[in-house]
Amino acid sequence: MALALALALALEEHTATREGHTTFYLAAGPEDGPLIIFVHGWPELSLSWRHQLPALAALGYRAVAPDMRGYGRSSTYERYEDYAQRAVVGDMMALLEGLGRTEAIWVGHDWGAPTVWSIASHHPEACTAVAGLCVPYFTLERGLQACVDQVNRDVYGPEYPAGQWEYQLFYQEHFDRARAEMDANPLNTVKLLFRRGDPNGAGRPAATAMTRINGGWFGPAGEAPDVPRDDDVISEEDLAVYADALARNGFFGPNAYYMNHAENSAYAAEAVNDGYLDMPVLFLGARYDYVCECYDSTLADPMRERCRRLTETTVYSGHWMAQERPLDVNAALVRWLATDLPEVWPRSRAPDPA
Repeated sequence: MALALALALALEEHTATREGHTTFYLAAGPEDGPLIIFVHGWPELSLSWRHQLPALAALGYRAVAPDMRGYGRSSTYERYEDYAQRAVVGDMMALLEGLGRTEAIWVGHDWGAPTVWSIASHHPEACTAVAGLCVPYFTLERGLQACVDQVNRDVYGPEYPAGQWEYQLFYQEHFDRARAEMDANPLNTVKLLFRRGDPNGAGRPAATAMTRINGGWFGPAGEAPDVPRDDDVISEEDLAVYADALARNGFFGPNAYYMNHAENSAYAAEAVNDGYLDMPVLFLGARYDYVCECYDSTLADPMRERCRRLTETTVYSGHWMAQERPLDVNAALVRWLATDLPEVWPRSRAPDPA
């Protein structure tokens, strides 16, 4: 199924292996084009960038999207600490080297955003530019408390100590239970998660805030309910790819990303340049994402202070913006690339004279 989809989308399939770790990745576009690497989040795949890879490749970029560790056809591990950002960033640096490059434009969403922010703050020489979707810089990559500090207390009272981030505390307190209820039915879990944004959700607690109160993501049922697939976000074929990958690997790896806040905080403290980013930075905020809520809270304020060449754009979508509103995301990316990085715009490829 994955191969058929890749072929249909004119995407190449590759693997890069270094020191025993294998990264699977999709790629498109000329091999000598400017490199742009798309980094997915929880609980996704390289396939999450299926709308972006062909579009950027058509412009002449070499567009690459890996399966992150614990996902898809990349290596999986059995310890929480194997999913800390130090290790994940190491994978991406190895991928960059394996591609024969020294720098790239990095684009990350969800947990992929903390990864590209960490690359930018620890390895700025490897960053032509960096873009984050939904999760702003100087938040989650610094540990959970950096997010909790920005919770909008007009929405989240004392019954929600961590605000919308209560679900992350649930992982820490009941990891095996959280994993088991997702592993019970990966297909239904993906169908429930991958849904378009709701404009009417503003000012109300996000569903994730109820995780600890309800005793789990799905309450007493112990597994995700069977809800209709949201065609605005995911097709039946795409759903099958996600569900098959999660059924094969399980949710240990994806969920273990949430178990390293202390180590991630220590790693963030090692950032160069006092954590300031001097390269071009794009942040795409999702207006209807009420977990990574950047419009009625101060969540994005630390990013605005630390990024010296920041462009911000609002996408009127929920959390899964690259899949829900791909044209808007692609337009914002291309506009930023053309405006802020004209020096790396792909060279014209005129046909050879007859």
